[in-house]
Order: sequence, then structure tokens, then C-alpha cells
Amino acid sequence: MTMRNAVLCRASALLLALSVLFPAQAQQTADTAPPAPAEESAPFEPVKVEHALGVTTIEHLPRRVAALDMNEVDFLDLLGVPIAGAVQDFVPHFLSKYKDDPAIADLGFIVQPNIESVYRLQPDLILITALHAEHYRELSRIAPTIHFDVDYRNSETGHIDVVKEHLLTLGRIFGREAAAADIAARLDARIAEARRVTDGRPEKALIVLHNNGAFSAFGIRSRYGFVFDALGVAPANPAADTGLHGQPISNEFIQETNPDIIYIIDRTAVMERRPVLDAESVGNPLLRQTNAWKNGRVVFADPEAWYVTGASPTALGLIIDDVLRGYGR
Repeated sequence: MTMRNAVLCRASALLLALSVLFPAQAQQTADTAPPAPAEESAPFEPVKVEHALGVTTIEHLPRRVAALDMNEVDFLDLLGVPIAGAVQDFVPHFLSKYKDDPAIADLGFIVQPNIESVYRLQPDLILITALHAEHYRELSRIAPTIHFDVDYRNSETGHIDVVKEHLLTLGRIFGREAAAADIAARLDARIAEARRVTDGRPEKALIVLHNNGAFSAFGIRSRYGFVFDALGVAPANPAADTGLHGQPISNEFIQETNPDIIYIIDRTAVMERRPVLDAESVGNPLLRQTNAWKNGRVVFADPEAWYVTGASPTALGLIIDDVLRGYGR
């Protein structure tokens, strides 16, 4: 028996023992372990990725990954892929272990990454979103760069499919296809759970962003369009075309729209690192006259899941939790 086969046999025996004694822990280990080094696994097959900015071919298993968006950090975290560098200005609570980690290079800000820091990192894969599209060519000269084709301006259709497609692509690149397929299946199950609750329900919901006392609303064609499309929530303002930042609205608009459910995303809490709004801190008398307020169906959403991310499996799971709270679940 070769040394390589002996090592594999010992590893298999250990994993079998763990699965008998600690089945949950063994499954977690299998789901989150990083990919095996190239010399211990099958030869790497190049992966060609077509995206909105071009075609990127990954020739070798990436060892030093730069993530310029927290959604990307979540994908890699779920797949058990080590991260060499990331933007660290706004790290959501569910990724807190990446905050100020000295082993991870700080690559600047989500909306303005530090290109010099990316260069010094010498990554062999860079992951970006539309927020960094203007830097695509420059970053591509440093390392293969993949654009996550999520549309932050209009997620009315295809949002979940884009998230799953990107997840499966990363699974192929890092040899984590099975883990990626399992995560995608669990996300599908959560979507189905939400649809079972919302389908046929008459309640109309309003999604609003709070920013230093002012509110903006989001309709079907907006960054939160998927809440109405994929999750089946009935919109209180179906005609609104609100894009990335929402449509500024007055207190009178909220009163006149009179939604049955209100989801409030507190941008100020994120940007200024303040406590999230709650019922006691909202003194708006017109908002308090809505059916949503009277019936206790104002949901103060997780702003880090909705605003900082919103396009990764963990973030979507938290958003679904908030949506279902609006229906008393």
C-alpha cells in the first residue's frame, strides 16, 4: 500500500469513528472542511466562468482568495474556504469571526476597496460584485476576477437563482460541489417554507429604509423585489419603481398606504453603529395609525442581513426569518 493510500485509509477510518460517536459533528466537519490540497486530490480541471463583465478561467485551485463583498465572505465561509483578504468596514454579526482577524488582510471598504492592498496580497482569485465593476480590468491584471451578477438595483426576478448559481460555481472551483448543492437545497427549502406561509394571504406589506429619521420605500422593482417575487409577499405599493436606494416617502404616505405589515430596515444603525430602531424609539404618530402598527406587525428587520448583504445564503435565511415574523411566525 502506498503512503498516500495509507493516509487516506486512516482518514476514512477516523471519519467513520466520528460519524458513529458524534454524527452531527462529523457531518459538520465534512460540510465545512476546506478542499484538499491539489497534491492529495484529483488533478484540477480548469473552470470557465461566464459573468456580466466577461469570461474568467480558473486554471489552478485558488489558495489566496480576496473577497471584496460580505456576500462573498459568506459563500466562502459556508463552503469552508479560507479567505486571505476581505473588505472589513462593515462585517455583519453572522460573520463576526472575520472582523479584525489579523490573519486576514484588510482590503478597505465595500464601496471602495484598496487596490494597492489587493495587489500586495497577491491573491490567485478575486471575487467582486457590481459595486466594484469599474475596477474589474485593473483587478483582473492582478488575478483572475469573478463578478457576482447580483443586481442590487432590481431583484424582482431571478435573485435566488443568481445566488444559487454563484454558490454552485464556487463549489466547482474549490471542489466543494456536494456542499454547495446541499446549501442550495436548504435555501430552496426555506423559500418553499416562506411561500407556504405567504401564498394566498391578503396582507399587504411595505418595506422601508430608515435613515436618520427619514424613510424610503421599496417596491417590486428594487433591491428588495425578491421579497415580493420569490417569497410571495404582497406589496402595499405595487406600482413603485424604486431602484437601489428606495423612493423617499413622507409619514403621510405611510399612513395613506396603510400597510398590514411594515418591514423597517435601519440603515442608520449600520452606518453609524447605533442600536437598531425599536417600537419605543419610533415616535411617528402617523405610522402608529397604520394597521401594521395597531396589530403589532411592524418588523424591525436585521439591517446587516438586509442592507450589508442580502445576496448570500445566510443573509437570505435571516431575511426569510424576518419576513415570516410579519405573518406571526
